[in-house]
Amino acid sequence: MDQPEPADRRGYPVEWEADVVLRDGSTTHVRPIRPDDADALQRFQMAQSERSTYLRFFAALQRIPDRLLTQLVTVDHVRRAALVAVRPGTEHAEDIVGVTRYDVTDDQPGRRTAEVAFNIADALQGQGLGSVLLEHIAAAARERGVHRFIAEVLPQNRAMLGVFREAGYDVEQHLDDGVVTVSVDLDPTDRSREVMADREHRTEARSMQGLLSARRVLLVGPTGAAGPADAAEDIDHLLVARVREAYAADPGDTELLVLGDDVTWADLENGATIDLAVVAAPPDEVIDAVRRLRGTGAHGVVVLSAGWAETGPAGVARRRELLRTAHGAGMRVVGPASYGLLTNVPGASLRASLALTTPRPGRVGLFSQSAPTAVTASETVKRRGLGLSTLVSAGHRADVSGNDVMQYWQDDPHTDVVCLYLETLGNPRKFSRIARRLALVKPVVVVVAGRHGSVVPPGHTVRATRAPRRMLDEVLRQSGVIRAENTHQLMDVAQVLAHQPLPAGGRVGILASSPSLAALVADAVAAAGLTVVGPPEPLSAGAPDDEIAAAVDALYGPDACDAVVMVSVPVVLPRTDAMARAVAQAAARTGRTTVVSALGLHGMPDQLAATVPEGLPGAGDEIRIPAFSTPEDAVWALGEVVRYARWRAQDHGTPVRPALREGVSDGVARTQARTLVESLLGRHPEGTVLDQDAATELLACYGLTLWGSRSVRTPGEAVAAARDLGWPVALKVASPALRHRADLGGVRLDIADAEDLAEDAERMLAAASALLPGTDPVLEVQAMAPTGVACVVRSVEDELFGPVVSFGVAGDAVDLLDDVTHGVPPLTDVDVARMVRGVRAAPRLFGYQGAPAADVAALEDVLARVSVMAEDLPELASVELYPVAVAERGASVLHATIRLRPAERRTDALRRALPG
Repeated sequence: MDQPEPADRRGYPVEWEADVVLRDGSTTHVRPIRPDDADALQRFQMAQSERSTYLRFFAALQRIPDRLLTQLVTVDHVRRAALVAVRPGTEHAEDIVGVTRYDVTDDQPGRRTAEVAFNIADALQGQGLGSVLLEHIAAAARERGVHRFIAEVLPQNRAMLGVFREAGYDVEQHLDDGVVTVSVDLDPTDRSREVMADREHRTEARSMQGLLSARRVLLVGPTGAAGPADAAEDIDHLLVARVREAYAADPGDTELLVLGDDVTWADLENGATIDLAVVAAPPDEVIDAVRRLRGTGAHGVVVLSAGWAETGPAGVARRRELLRTAHGAGMRVVGPASYGLLTNVPGASLRASLALTTPRPGRVGLFSQSAPTAVTASETVKRRGLGLSTLVSAGHRADVSGNDVMQYWQDDPHTDVVCLYLETLGNPRKFSRIARRLALVKPVVVVVAGRHGSVVPPGHTVRATRAPRRMLDEVLRQSGVIRAENTHQLMDVAQVLAHQPLPAGGRVGILASSPSLAALVADAVAAAGLTVVGPPEPLSAGAPDDEIAAAVDALYGPDACDAVVMVSVPVVLPRTDAMARAVAQAAARTGRTTVVSALGLHGMPDQLAATVPEGLPGAGDEIRIPAFSTPEDAVWALGEVVRYARWRAQDHGTPVRPALREGVSDGVARTQARTLVESLLGRHPEGTVLDQDAATELLACYGLTLWGSRSVRTPGEAVAAARDLGWPVALKVASPALRHRADLGGVRLDIADAEDLAEDAERMLAAASALLPGTDPVLEVQAMAPTGVACVVRSVEDELFGPVVSFGVAGDAVDLLDDVTHGVPPLTDVDVARMVRGVRAAPRLFGYQGAPAADVAALEDVLARVSVMAEDLPELASVELYPVAVAERGASVLHATIRLRPAERRTDALRRALPG
């Protein structure tokens, strides 16, 4: 939307600006207040009802006095901050529809408290705007070191009391002299995260519902005259012509209105309404069209044409203006460069796409980013006979993304299987959170293109990442999604999931038309991590019907197996359907998961179909068996489905929440940690590496004890330190290059007396001087910890993934073989256990070759505490605990390297916001 630039933007926190979705699926813009908002704030106040004014100010106040008005719009965004929700106005550039503010009342570091207040426009009360503003002002306050809100609320203001009570934070309230004082601890809780995720799910699903249930669709083309149709010089005119051709071929239940033919801008300005707009025009014309669509009832706009962010900085600015204009008018944006939207809901099908022919109705929801991949995926679906419930192409993903569509599909009764073809993941933390929630009820199959490279498709904006390439694989695995390498595999898995029940286990029975095929399938089953049940009994190509029936009945007997693979490839004899018919009827009768690979059946699954007999659950339903071109494809797809079924059935654990510090409440421990971090960054604004004392203090806030050590420069100092610490001791070179290198003389262990220590110190100082010329070597003396397995626990704050926690067993396994597991907090206890057991060197922790088993529970506790610390403190640039000595009892943190730097906003902050 058009905004005048404020006269002074010094200190203006532009990162607090965000577009948000409300309860009804519409959108609005939230931003920090500015001095030039005075007139808009006064108009807002004067439009409020007497009751709303009284609940906000505890008095009748029709007009804000000038002095107070100036005070309200003039803030420093630190001790005093305010956010406004704005929408385009009818007589002014924009109107304020909600405002929230905080004023610091207690400025003590680590326990800063602020008074908070809200005021929501009467017309938007009940739409969840108060909850959204609370999330955003709380996030802003936490960035400024505010950790607690207090608010004075009249008892009759039940709506505002409900906003605090239902937010999921720790809330205290008491009534005094007719006013309720509410105290809100801003530390995120499991409940507050759950509340935010649930509200985000409902609002984003409602927003997508508005798009996908559209019935009146407006087609807007370029205003310039098109050239000759056969010249193909005007791509926008061709896009419009293609939409009209596609609509003529299959209108579905949609009414297509062509601007200029069926309706004019004057008609729309005079009350004509639409549900959705499809636009193909130059960027400036698209933005103008979106601006003129405000008030037409449109839930969103599908932008087919390109020419935006992929053209450079000017295109990025145009895309930003498009989003601001659409979101300010309450609309979502699909695209640019979108292929469009399709739904196959019976009696309410939507056709707003370039597709001339549409896949038949079915239970698969398909999301694809760019138009070319949407074409490929759509054609593959049709060729395989799969049916779709929904097809969404997000193009450059400026706004609507796979995350939005997953939110919608979670509750969509017409979608049972979710397939996504992604070119990029702009927000992997949010993707992981949404996909994990969805995968618990519906299978999610994902292809991520370019996962092993650094190429970003034109028009996409993705944060840089320093995480290892396989980090994305870890995110997908942690989310419970099925990862496919390409469209072929995506559809293979979709065929099984769409037509077959989830298998109860991984025991596979094989029915093959030759011994060689049976052996081939058995090898493929074992390679997929499944178990072959019994020796496969091959049937010859010309086996009689009674022999086929007997073999099939045995294979589908009660508890004979969990899934069946049938392979039939006759070499000389004509193919017979007897085996296929028997298998299809047995699958329908028993509900046993079944896949086939049979010559002549691939791509024609109708030939492998049967009806559930009377008297059984689902009687009369048709059961279809997916057919594959090769046995390996059939078994691979089955293996992925089995893995998903196991993941869905297993215990996913609970978020790790270890008690942080003995004798101190978790809230106090976190406050102490924040106070320390604020103090250190106050002295080192660009960041710093913590010394041993500061590292010890910070780790102690999270219940981690750093093993004591002393820095020394002479043998005499080493002996004095050992006497203080207690014998025996370890001696190490302090330099990171030699600290862990026993092979280079950088470490001496279990030194029991002063004479040996002095000699070792002298030799070590000489060796360090030779290996590190030009340095003044420093040694560390440390009391010997209980002997155990040395491990490494790390955390790095990544720009894309946020905190990334990793684990490995120390030594060459980590340094040379990259034998490391990763996780993205918040982690569950199951995630932590998987990380510890997931490294190839994990047997060393469990009594390898007769060694005593290590205290794995203590190690998991260390890993859990580091994950909580990394999640709590975005200022934590990196943490390395190396080594962590895991003995038979206990785990000792022998050294820590911790680096702080100013916090950056994470991609999945604790506030709801659309891309922008």
